[in-house]
Amino acid sequence: MPARRLPSWVWVTGLTVGAVVAVTVLTVQADKGPQPTATAARPSASATGAQPTPTKSAAPTAVPDGSGSGRRIVYSLGQKRVWLVDASDAARRTFAVWPGTVDPAPGTYTVGTRTDATTGSDGVQIEHIVYFATASGANIAFSSAVDGSSPPPPAEGVRTGGIRMKTADGDALWTFGETGTTVVVVS
Repeated sequence: MPARRLPSWVWVTGLTVGAVVAVTVLTVQADKGPQPTATAARPSASATGAQPTPTKSAAPTAVPDGSGSGRRIVYSLGQKRVWLVDASDAARRTFAVWPGTVDPAPGTYTVGTRTDATTGSDGVQIEHIVYFATASGANIAFSSAVDGSSPPPPAEGVRTGGIRMKTADGDALWTFGETGTTVVVVS
């Protein structure tokens, strides 16, 4: 009796199941290993002499008390700082920001609209715009300048709701701040 050959779909199915099992095992092992810690990246003033860089502290800044729990973006008006907090309440990243002239009221918001790129109200090309509130007729959103610069000082009386950050921080917030993500603003 001649040996039977297995159909190709059996081989493909077997290899696919094996690959899925291998990836699952590696994922579980990776979750049990050491996790990266957040670093405090801080914006610096651009060559245009815009707003100064906040003073650097020796240790990473803790997530503010009263900022809720679970996966969220926390924005401190007083510290001019953002935290990306995971579901276990651990800060995965924190960084200083340059706020606009209009602040959102302290409270809980939700990421609504996201825009890849546009021109900011200051004429600067910006990217990764994550809108979460309105205040005094201004849209409040996180963003970063395409060229990585800090925003220029606004003209007298101009209301801006953009909260700018360094490009790498903007990339991280864009990835983290999907539509529906909670944003908590604290004093």
